[in-house]
Amino acid sequence: MSANPHTPGVVKARLSEDELEANFTDLHAPYEVHEARVAADRCYFCHDAPCITACPTSIDIPLFIRQIATDTPEAAARTIFDQNILGGMCARVCPTETLCEEACVREAAEGKPVEIGRLQRHATDTLMAQGDHPYTRAAETGKRIAVLGAGPAGLACAHRLALKGHAVDLYDANTKPGGLNEYGIATYKTVDDFAQAEVDWLLRIGGITLHQGKALGRDLDLTALADEYDAVFLGIGLAGVNALAIEGADKDNVADAVEFIAALRQADNKADMPVGRRVVVIGGGMTAVDAAVQSRLLGAEDVTIAYRRDKSAMSASLFEQELATAKGVRILYNAQPKRILGNGACDGVEFAYTESGPDGLRETGETRVVAADQVLRAIGQTLEGAPEALTITGGKIAVSETGRTDMPSVWAGGDCATGGEDLTVTAVAEGRDAAEDIHASLMG
Repeated sequence: MSANPHTPGVVKARLSEDELEANFTDLHAPYEVHEARVAADRCYFCHDAPCITACPTSIDIPLFIRQIATDTPEAAARTIFDQNILGGMCARVCPTETLCEEACVREAAEGKPVEIGRLQRHATDTLMAQGDHPYTRAAETGKRIAVLGAGPAGLACAHRLALKGHAVDLYDANTKPGGLNEYGIATYKTVDDFAQAEVDWLLRIGGITLHQGKALGRDLDLTALADEYDAVFLGIGLAGVNALAIEGADKDNVADAVEFIAALRQADNKADMPVGRRVVVIGGGMTAVDAAVQSRLLGAEDVTIAYRRDKSAMSASLFEQELATAKGVRILYNAQPKRILGNGACDGVEFAYTESGPDGLRETGETRVVAADQVLRAIGQTLEGAPEALTITGGKIAVSETGRTDMPSVWAGGDCATGGEDLTVTAVAEGRDAAEDIHASLMG
């Protein structure tokens, strides 16, 4: 008998291939040309626009929207890429509802902002579809830079350095470049293998040599790299996952949400991805939402996100929370995991209800059990493999505003460095700004 959403346990192929294909279509459909121009006409083209200030990469949003309104989307894309070379991915995954769109004057006046993210995607997709890379490298400088990590920060840094004429060796521990964009973002947000298409497009700048399967501490030594290269940039991300320190956390079918997301991203056939009938995701961030929604789209019958604090404290945006509930996910607030139940494999999670008071979070004394044949941890990631020569502050590499570490000729940015916000767009900004500082340092 074939599996279906009611089949007990953790199994493959709960849905047909046709159902899975329908479930994993684009989360937000791209604009048609006329739709984009109509949407662009809603912009007030504000002077000192608050949306620019709200954008971590400081894109001139009114300018690129005006360029779309005047039917020059390629020019709009250049305006975006000048500040954010991963503008295509950011248009898909940025929490615009808490950044540029929340700051939009239309949002304040009408409760409906200009759809900046979809307009950004329209512009960047239009230019990228033409195949040509819009930038030309400056003359060779003779300088060589090692960039470790081919995620958003590393890619942005490498591109900006190559643009300025430097030679870049881009090292990455994985078999595919892209970092978070390739392995950490839900499949339904980035369809059609966009992460790899974007990397391929970015590398057309030239001057960047990609070395895959090379990890810091295993294959590469930071001191040796600093001696060999004129500068080193670390964009190594957060490879570790916080442990769930409760009884039963080692039972079968208890796994990391980030691994669950990555596995589906790399699966040739979504029907081969096993998922539970009843799934509990522990955590309150976007990874928790991505894992929960992904479980529902794969055919899980009952999916619950359990978060230990109240709704207002949840780091996943209100939009993400509403997306989850719209897909049939239940969100259980003020629920602290106490133990995972089951004989060998999990069959439930016991939670204690909590409340916030003047002394912080406390348990109320009431408990409940939520049935689960699969439990996914989404309780944050940690830095792993940072060299001892670097100063670590708050679990991340200590850096200046321009990304300099306290080790000569070594910079860092993205999630591994202090100041990172675990967002693609913030990582891009930090990689870009570090590249500018590296260039100034080398050429000064």
